[in-house]
Amino acid sequence: MSEPILAVRHLSKAFGDHLVLRDVNFEVQKGEVISIIGSSGSGKSTLLRCLNYLEIPSGGEVVSHGQVVGAPGFDLTKHRARVGMVFQSFNLFANMTVLENCVVGQVRVLKRGRDEAKQNAMRYLERVGMAAYIHDKPRQLSGGQKQRLAIARALAMDPEVLLFEEPTSALDPEMVGEVLSVMRKLASTGLTMLVVTHEMGFARDVSHRVVFMDEGVIAEEAPPEALFTNPKQPRTREFLSRYLGSNA
Repeated sequence: MSEPILAVRHLSKAFGDHLVLRDVNFEVQKGEVISIIGSSGSGKSTLLRCLNYLEIPSGGEVVSHGQVVGAPGFDLTKHRARVGMVFQSFNLFANMTVLENCVVGQVRVLKRGRDEAKQNAMRYLERVGMAAYIHDKPRQLSGGQKQRLAIARALAMDPEVLLFEEPTSALDPEMVGEVLSVMRKLASTGLTMLVVTHEMGFARDVSHRVVFMDEGVIAEEAPPEALFTNPKQPRTREFLSRYLGSNA
């Protein structure tokens, strides 16, 4: 197997006296779609934020292409461009248009010319169905449109891996489908994706692997067909029974 894009080794994270992550270990291979599931407070989002150092681990390490993230001399800005993130709460630039939201990072971080950045932005805005809204501000968009814009903005940075932090949890139910549809299409292109989600259908149908977290540890990980039909751990079975009822 080739060198992983990301490797997490003995990772821990504490907020004060509260240990949120405990000795977490896993690897991400190029082209994988990994869904991370678990109850609220199990450490899913904290793990995701440690991968691009929005949260600094308390112990252990994140390794990117053989380099320890955050080590002296490590280019964290370059790493964050390579490990893109789509946030639960969108995190759009409210004072910028749809197009400018997708251009500004390319110009400032990747040092692209504005014409090239606009051309690249339009390609991804078209892919997520947002090309008709390029002159709008975020306040003029629905929740589903905001999240599709956030996905286009992340893609415009040409990330090697894209992290999704519960991308549908802030949306009205009727808008969830449009965002999941975009994510399914992205998964089919071979983009490496890590998705923290409560959407069990997406995790089951699209993932190569599903990681179940419980109380700050990886309690179980397996291909979706194995984890959803024959979970090994009692906590996994208990969690899935709440979401899937008799299908668990």
